[in-house]
Amino acid sequence: MTHPPTEFPHIVVHPPALDGSRRVTTGDETLGIASHLDDVVEILRLADLDRIEVEESDLIEWQGGGPEDWPGLSEHHDR
Repeated sequence: MTHPPTEFPHIVVHPPALDGSRRVTTGDETLGIASHLDDVVEILRLADLDRIEVEESDLIEWQGGGPEDWPGLSEHHDR
């Protein structure tokens, strides 16, 4: 059974939480929680959306910072 080409869903990477993790959702569905860009790639792969170019796709809305913003990964601390 062949399926017609499906539209890719609109994916949202939410602003970082206090621990730096970012929720990845499509519509009302949470696909996963990411702590790094690689996690976003893996979450999309597991959701069978791995054809999306994570850092450059218009299908992904990065809220509260882009693909390089992962504040939980910072090595320095406020004094």
